[in-house]
Amino acid sequence: MSANSENHDRRREISRGMVGLFKEFVGRGPTDAHTFVNDGIVVVLLRDTLTVAEKTLAEGERAALVREVRRGFQGAMRQKAIQLVQEQTGCRVEAFLSDNSVFPDYAVEVFVLERPLGDGEDPAEVYEVPSGLE
Repeated sequence: MSANSENHDRRREISRGMVGLFKEFVGRGPTDAHTFVNDGIVVVLLRDTLTVAEKTLAEGERAALVREVRRGFQGAMRQKAIQLVQEQTGCRVEAFLSDNSVFPDYAVEVFVLERPLGDGEDPAEVYEVPSGLE
């Protein structure tokens, strides 16, 4: 399999996994998700993430409350999100950052990896497998 094909598969699986985590923790998943991997950074951009109840609150000028609740969900799914990225990249995640925009409805999940993968580099040959993923 080519490096481009492997990278595409990795990005697709991270996007699918993050949509699944939103469904598990929030009750519905985003309608659109894209993952970008570059220089040791994994960014997942998700669109249309809010529930009907959250949209109702936001339209009633309670957007700050919606963002606060979302931070709670993001904290709850933190470990599973990190595990997903570590499994797909073979790299240890050093930092996880997450935020939401209510208007327009976007979420971003950012993972800072231990170090960037080079082109065509096999993660299994570069990184020690994080504990618990053997």
